[in-house]
Order: sequence, then structure tokens, then C-alpha cells
Amino acid sequence: MDVQKELHIPEDVLLRKGARKGIEIPDHIRNLLQSGHIESVNLTEWLAVDHTLLFQQVAHERGMDVDTREMKEQLTQMNEQRIMKIIPTIAANWLNLLERMEEKERVRHFRSFAEHRSDSVRCWAAYIIGLDSRLSLIEKLDRIRPFAADHHFGVREIAWMAVRQPITAELSEALAFLMDWAIDPDPLVRRFAIESTRPHGVWAKHIQELKENPAIALPLLNHVNSDAHKYVQDSVSNWLNDAAKTNPDWVRQVCDTWIQQSDTKHTLRIITRGQRSL
Repeated sequence: MDVQKELHIPEDVLLRKGARKGIEIPDHIRNLLQSGHIESVNLTEWLAVDHTLLFQQVAHERGMDVDTREMKEQLTQMNEQRIMKIIPTIAANWLNLLERMEEKERVRHFRSFAEHRSDSVRCWAAYIIGLDSRLSLIEKLDRIRPFAADHHFGVREIAWMAVRQPITAELSEALAFLMDWAIDPDPLVRRFAIESTRPHGVWAKHIQELKENPAIALPLLNHVNSDAHKYVQDSVSNWLNDAAKTNPDWVRQVCDTWIQQSDTKHTLRIITRGQRSL
């Protein structure tokens, strides 16, 4: 069963701003999110999705109720709602099931996740890539690229988190490979190159090597030291702010050099935000 059941979604639903608190999410919106028929529009909705129930819906949608019976039971028993625990867990379960399939079937199912209307399901697909031990670091980065450039904020965040561990394990190779991403025409791709290598990061393990020696990432950062896109600027400045926690003098030196080399409003904004904790 490859075709997702299409529903007519009213325009007012698609154009909603989203509730500020989880308890304020209307029931009909929550049901549509939970069934995977619409995307979340803000962080409140994104965090409110029950991934275990969504998993059951997607398994049924794919005609895989029997194949996923044990997985459903395990997820129900876990009763896990923390977003950064449940998404990798569901992805690992899907990966385990996909690995037992023939290649054509495996590709077909994965594509349905990667192109799903639900941003939460696309998050699973991103983590499936990150957890796949058969893939090299470069293969993982190549395959994660569409998720890094996804139109949805949640998918973009999960994309870099999904490959954070492989990047950390092969940091030199990752930094070299991401050099081209840092000059990509798409600001979402440029932002991924920086965000995925932040020394501290958000909701992710620290990269100890960069905490101790941030200078090894300077060639990458130099590419975006005057980026015109605020989404990229914020990531670069947050990178510097991370580094300032353990290497404040290095951050000051980098910022002084950048403003001398590129006296633009973009660089000024980056170095001002980057030194905000100093």
C-alpha cells in the first residue's frame, strides 16, 4: 500500500498560526497531526505529537500492522514522550524491519517515509539514515541533504542531530566534506554545515574535540563569516558563542579578524551575537 490517503484540508487549517500551549491545540488539529495528515506549524505542535500513535497510523497506512505488532507493543510499554528519545527509537525499529526486506521493497518503504506529508514521519526517515551502520559518513551526509533543506523547521533540526554522532566520530573528514555545503546557494544547506558541527549544540552531545580546539573548524566558518541570510548568521554566531565557553580568547581573535577583513553589517551582527556571553 503506497498511496497515502488524501484528505481535503480546509485552508484555515493549513494557514493556522498554531497554539502557544499544548493544551490550547484544538482537538481537530491534534487529530490531524496525530494521523499524519498535516504538518506542525510551530514548536508547540511539533512537541505535542504522540509518535507512538503516529507510528501505529503509519504502519496501518503502509499495510504493515502484522509486521510491526511487536514494535507497537514495545513502544507502548516504553511510554516515552521525550522527542529526542522517541524519534531515534522509532527510526531504529523501522531500520531493523527495513533491513530484513529485499532492496526494492526497502527503498519503496523508505521513500514513503522521506516524502511523507507529516514532518514527524520525515524526521524518522532522517534518523534512519543516521543510524544505518551500512552507510559511510559521506553516504549519510549525501542522503541527509534533502532533509537538511526541508521546508519544515523540525525536519531540519532532526537532520543534523541524526548525523551528529557520525560527524563527531570522523570530524576531520566531515569538516572537509562540509566545506562545499558552506558555500551552497541554499541557505538551509549552509546552515546545516555550521549547526551540525557546533561544539556544544542543542539537544545533542558536545563535540569535545571542537570544545578543546575550535580552530580546526575555522576554514569552514570563514566561508560564512559575512553570510547575508539571518538563519545562517544565527548559526554561525551560536557556534562562536559555544566556543567562547571554553576558548574565549580564540573567539575574540576570530571576531577581530573577521571585522577587519569584512566590515559589513552581516559580519557585525555575527560577531556581536557570537560574543554575547563574553
